[in-house]
Amino acid sequence: GLSFYRGIPGCVGGALRMNGGAHGRETCEVVVEARAVDRAGKLHVLPVADLHYTYRHCGAPEDLIFTEALFQGEPGDPAKILVEMDDIAAYREDVQPIKSRTGGSTFKNPPGNKSWQLIDAAGCRGLVVGDAQVSELHCNFLINRGNATGADIENLGEEVRRRVKENSGIQLEWEIVRLGKAAEKAA
Repeated sequence: GLSFYRGIPGCVGGALRMNGGAHGRETCEVVVEARAVDRAGKLHVLPVADLHYTYRHCGAPEDLIFTEALFQGEPGDPAKILVEMDDIAAYREDVQPIKSRTGGSTFKNPPGNKSWQLIDAAGCRGLVVGDAQVSELHCNFLINRGNATGADIENLGEEVRRRVKENSGIQLEWEIVRLGKAAEKAA
């Protein structure tokens, strides 16, 4: 029951913080408890109910840094599990730009919609800002073509959001967590 993690890049902390999911499963379905440290160094043990999970969101305090988790898997045939994991990896390689520099899936799927379809319908496939580009392979990935700045990525994402809103009336939400302050714009 944990094979879906083969399709999610990153670490346990990120999966816990974002309720990472793929192939019809989410972290909230398999985590029993999480351990975290706050900025004062105090250890916290949080049962899954205290994580207040929703789609791609964890309601635990933002200042907690997840360090480990206890997951509940299901017994299974190791050979079948390996085949399932290989299938997930092959699927991901076929449909996502995993060999490109990306931040992963960029926008959350709005209820009843797929972000990549909305982005494609808004004419954003391949759109470029600076050295950042909407992936030709999967429109919900923004690619650093080599020298993209954080501003290039953010400006491209905001242009995609603007075009999708204009085309469909749906406002995309960032799935990527952006940290820091935006650069000051030149006058």
